[in-house]
Amino acid sequence: MANDGANERALLDSRQMGEADRLTIAGGLPGIVLMERAAGAVTSALLAAYASGRRIAVLAGPGNNGGDGYAVARLLAERGREATLFFLVAPDHLTGDAALAANAYHGPARPLDEFTTTGFDLIVDGLFGAGLARAVEGQAAAAIEAVNASGLPVVAIDLPSGISGASGAQLGTAIAADLTVTFFRQKPGHLLEPGRGACGRTVVADIGIPASVLDTIAPRVFANGPALFRDRMACPGDAGHKYDRGHAVVFSGGATQTGAARLAAMAALRGGAGLVTVYAPGSALLAHAAHLTAIMLKRCNDADDLAALLEDGRTNAFVLGPGFGVGDKARAYSTMVLAAGRRLVLDADGITAFQDDPEALYAAACKAGGDGETPLVLTPHAGEFRRLFPDIAADETLSKLDRAQAAAIRANAVVILKGRDTVIATPGGRAAINANGTPWLATAGSGDVLAGIVAAQLAQGTPTFEAACAGVWMHGRAAEHFGPGLIAEDLPDMLPKAHAELAAGGASPSR
Repeated sequence: MANDGANERALLDSRQMGEADRLTIAGGLPGIVLMERAAGAVTSALLAAYASGRRIAVLAGPGNNGGDGYAVARLLAERGREATLFFLVAPDHLTGDAALAANAYHGPARPLDEFTTTGFDLIVDGLFGAGLARAVEGQAAAAIEAVNASGLPVVAIDLPSGISGASGAQLGTAIAADLTVTFFRQKPGHLLEPGRGACGRTVVADIGIPASVLDTIAPRVFANGPALFRDRMACPGDAGHKYDRGHAVVFSGGATQTGAARLAAMAALRGGAGLVTVYAPGSALLAHAAHLTAIMLKRCNDADDLAALLEDGRTNAFVLGPGFGVGDKARAYSTMVLAAGRRLVLDADGITAFQDDPEALYAAACKAGGDGETPLVLTPHAGEFRRLFPDIAADETLSKLDRAQAAAIRANAVVILKGRDTVIATPGGRAAINANGTPWLATAGSGDVLAGIVAAQLAQGTPTFEAACAGVWMHGRAAEHFGPGLIAEDLPDMLPKAHAELAAGGASPSR
């Protein structure tokens, strides 16, 4: 396979998952075998997590997810549990593999409108899978609300019922699961909120679908992780020197707005850049000089100063935005950096500066990128995204993944749309959804640190998408290493631990 590591992280929508099933069945593995293996995986995970659960209610829907439910109920009974199945559609109305699974189940079965949580220790949700595309209503909605109100542990088959596998959106009402068992590969809805929160702990089970089906499916969306980017990152060579690792630059605001730039600069240095310089107006030089040691400092008062500084071709990755201020200078500096052929992380004030003239930014990025890779990375949170892409943000038919992908195409940039479920998207259609981090990242300055980490990867020559994915993952991993009580200043000091983990996994030598 072309990229085994990336394909291990592939996220499949319902159409792609259906194709994976079809290709597997066409290859000689019957669909009922896949269903039995799926049910076996759910049963094993359930018994491992809830060994003391004896009386189990299984909710079965109308399709293959319901067929899985029938098979799970049968296997639970075979393993000594008291399973009762509640069906949304009468068994004799099922077709295909679901009908075969229903015919093989001979235990208690009652209509869903008779469901009550009383007398059960545990509930298995097999109502709807990842292909759900409309709001849950009627008996199914009433059952879901009863489950959520019960406080009982819930194991979801494939995806909690009521969650869209494509977008993670809640369709009407949705199961809040404690454990979700899915098959072959995760779906975007497992990682995008609110689906991510509804899943509880997610287990991905191998049910015999060969990874080779992904050669045909050609997935473009992935769960972010080292397998996506580690082989494209540089690590220091034995005979290397600091300029091999790039020279990152962070623009600073005025004397009272210097802290954010220093956070980004320290993150760039800890993130792996060989050199880091802060370009600051004269009014801010003393403030920075009192704090900076390994990070260098240059005066940059205006566009003329920047033009002169850009003559040094060794400065190759820039961060503009943290504490910089909004206005003509932010726009001018951004377009000058791109026109000079440098790579740019545009964050915070740098993004907001273009809200009244976003086309100027898009044109600069398009011209700088030419027919090759984009040199621009945008790192908006939801509010900044609305300022730059108001129509895309307002389109309620789009998922967060859709929004990031549409923005990336429009801006000819890699877009990092931040949040617990950060999405990284490229103009060419590739995207990743992040899965690590902690709630403690919701703290002032955290985004400044992320911008610096991404710039460090860009400075070292990592391709733009992989640099963004690496930066987001390292940012989240550093937060996990620190734990509760995190503030932004703590993050750079945790980056060596993230580096060590990447190195242990075999990052490629410096190029």
